Amino acid sequence: MIASVTLNPAVDYTVELPDALADGAIARADEYRYDAGGKGINVSKYLTALGVDTVATGLAGGRLGRFLRDELSTGGIATDFVEIEGETRLNTTVLTADGEYKINQNGPQVSGVAIETIGDRLREYDPETVVIAGSRPKGVGPDAIDRLADAGPWETVVDVDGATLSELDGEYALCKPNLEELAAATGSRIDGVRDALAAADALRADGFERVVASLGDEGAVMATPERHLHAPARNVDVVDTVGAGDSLLAGVLAAYARGESAAQALRSGVAVSSRVVSVSGTQVPSLTDVSTERDAIAVSTY
Repeated sequence: MIASVTLNPAVDYTVELPDALADGAIARADEYRYDAGGKGINVSKYLTALGVDTVATGLAGGRLGRFLRDELSTGGIATDFVEIEGETRLNTTVLTADGEYKINQNGPQVSGVAIETIGDRLREYDPETVVIAGSRPKGVGPDAIDRLADAGPWETVVDVDGATLSELDGEYALCKPNLEELAAATGSRIDGVRDALAAADALRADGFERVVASLGDEGAVMATPERHLHAPARNVDVVDTVGAGDSLLAGVLAAYARGESAAQALRSGVAVSSRVVSVSGTQVPSLTDVSTERDAIAVSTY
């Protein structure tokens, strides 16, 4: 089983506008949706679609927290969230003719007791892998991630911002930064695949056994103890980039859960991400035949 931990989940509100935004003008929309979101939750949603046993845990509170639980339950996602007093946040994405705009709330204040309770919940499930992903709510420092990683015998995977990556002290099985997070975590200037792999090796030296980094139009790289790999981005029509990195990570983890190689895991991640960016919001597209697209992705070894 793979358990996800989302410390600062959100309800994702995505609205599509036919025209560009204009100051002072009223924009009206026919296309909009609400999804249960947050990076760890997204990983569990994509893992479920890929047929991998998973449970989504974390912190949820208030009316939006109830919506989040109900939405996941309706979608067949197993959940076990710790109830908090604050209100789960609302994240807004506006898709217009001229761009993509995001407004993310910071989230509620959270106590250390809630973090310890998450550790208790995880031990009840005894997962092989725990994915801790997304931002931290107010009152929660990077040490909380280290404590959750040490709370049981599982392997821990992290997908957090670059500053947080640089502050973690534990030993981690894998981390998944994007290009900006990779640069921030290592203090590196990254211009191309080779620079990204060099920065990934710097992270490996800091306690991350494997590093998977998403590079936008340049695809993704993976650094492991044995090899450096690069997979190019697939040529698809991009509708919405929300969930792109989460689906990449889910594809990688699903392949590893099946005992597949690092190269197959990277192919799987890129193929799943390519499907996800073709739909709006964090809705889950059909992934039943994604292996066909995966096998067409050429992976280079560096």
